[in-house]
Amino acid sequence: MSGDLQELRLGGKAKLAAILACLEATPDDPALVALLSEAYLAPLGQVIGITGPPGVGKSTLAGALISAYRAAEKSVGVIAVDPSSRRTGGALLGDRVRLRTDPEDQKTFIRSMAARDQLGGLAEITFGAMVLMRAVHDIVLVETVGVGQSETDISMAADSVVFCVQPGSGDSLQFMKAGIVEIPDIVVVTKGDMGPAATRAKADVKGALGMAAEASLGWGVPVKVVIATSGEGLPGLMDEIAEHWHWLGRENRLAERRRLQAESWLKQAIKERYGREGLKRLGAISLAPETAPFGLLAKAD
Repeated sequence: MSGDLQELRLGGKAKLAAILACLEATPDDPALVALLSEAYLAPLGQVIGITGPPGVGKSTLAGALISAYRAAEKSVGVIAVDPSSRRTGGALLGDRVRLRTDPEDQKTFIRSMAARDQLGGLAEITFGAMVLMRAVHDIVLVETVGVGQSETDISMAADSVVFCVQPGSGDSLQFMKAGIVEIPDIVVVTKGDMGPAATRAKADVKGALGMAAEASLGWGVPVKVVIATSGEGLPGLMDEIAEHWHWLGRENRLAERRRLQAESWLKQAIKERYGREGLKRLGAISLAPETAPFGLLAKAD
């Protein structure tokens, strides 16, 4: 692998695809670690996590957001995390098939990645892929597998977490019981064309949110109803995503959020490689501001 961040930004989809292939094949390559560190310290875009139970319409919503952001002349990178194939270890469903985009559009890049053994769908390499994409694109969407409480993993990668709830499925109550009520920054009731069921789902979610202690440092979690197939409600959702981005930009919230994410990723990566005992032997692990975690992981080897 060769190249620096400037080459990555100028190289288009082909260059990014080659770097991501290297990330999956040889994540500890010294040149790649250097590039990851450079990208970590030079972010451009907002990372939006889209999560929720299977079948809730995450891919449909992601497709609608891609089209809307491209219409606003923003470049978009997408990480679609799919279940792993037991045979190959690769992504099983291939969200790139479900997300329809113009293959000639150099400002849209979609990559399916395997969840591997991570229930929440965020394998160790997903964090690195996100760091690379946010250094290149204005918007990065990370769509997770969505399998219950492990959806909390998305908070380790996204600046803004969008949790999807489907009307009439009991998702809102399960959402509350699963202990992830404090994870979302925005909740979306999908399939808003279901009418009264969507209205009830919105009320249920608001009730669930109201029962949780506010642990979001003053951010009130909005609940939006969207019909992704028609685009109804989508502008309002995008306004909330933009408002959360502006909120993060105040009082050093974004920098601290990303630092804590990187620190959590570093601890998780060390534990995956060396187990709990290995993590324990390394002692307290903390990441200073403006310090990339990738070189520290390489040193742990």
